[in-house]
Amino acid sequence: MLVWQILDELTKMVAPGLSTLDLEKVAEKRVNEVGAEAAFKGYYVPAAGRRFPCVLCTSINEEVVHGVPSAKRVLREGDIVKVDIGVKLDGYYGDSATTIAVGKIAPETQRLMDVTKESLELAIARMVEGSRLFDVCGCVEDHVTRHGYTVVREFVGHGIGRKLHEEPHVPNYVDKKMSNPRLREGMVLAVEPMVSAGAPDTKVLSDRWTAVTKDGSNAAHYEHCIAVTSNGPWVLTRP
Repeated sequence: MLVWQILDELTKMVAPGLSTLDLEKVAEKRVNEVGAEAAFKGYYVPAAGRRFPCVLCTSINEEVVHGVPSAKRVLREGDIVKVDIGVKLDGYYGDSATTIAVGKIAPETQRLMDVTKESLELAIARMVEGSRLFDVCGCVEDHVTRHGYTVVREFVGHGIGRKLHEEPHVPNYVDKKMSNPRLREGMVLAVEPMVSAGAPDTKVLSDRWTAVTKDGSNAAHYEHCIAVTSNGPWVLTRP
């Protein structure tokens, strides 16, 4: 719930002229107020060779994920900003992301956001006892490609609990080289479709963090943590 509350507050804040550092300051304040720990800040990433410096990842337009908040990154009318946050509270992690429109956006950008969000909802519906992991992954890929978009393949979801990143990996596509476990009651997965309006290929910028689409296409990103229960999927990161 904490990550949802913070993302909800940030969504209402977003407006042209605001910097991504403004969002970061509010998020860090909210995390500290309740005695939680910021999951991303200080998290060591071997590929980058250093620790992530912020509470949030804030990624604008063609930036897919891992954008670093900065006073120099000012939101403009028509942008979309992906905001990703993780926290640790009472020994457990929560991780969630959303894509936010800045003012009025182009219809094709709204459609990208809608399709990406729909793909996550379809994945959530598949998270029932007895389903296979590929049932979850495959429905994301099917929905996205059917609408003319592509799934970013370099970044995937994950198990989550007492650690931020646990097994299994949760891609947004079916990779038959990976294991395809059956979902069991008590499993918690962070499912996070990352979708490109153009080609799926990405590259990491010189800051060694920010991943962007190689062709400059806009990307959208949504994420929830979902528990498998005997009564169906339970989304832990929204009311």
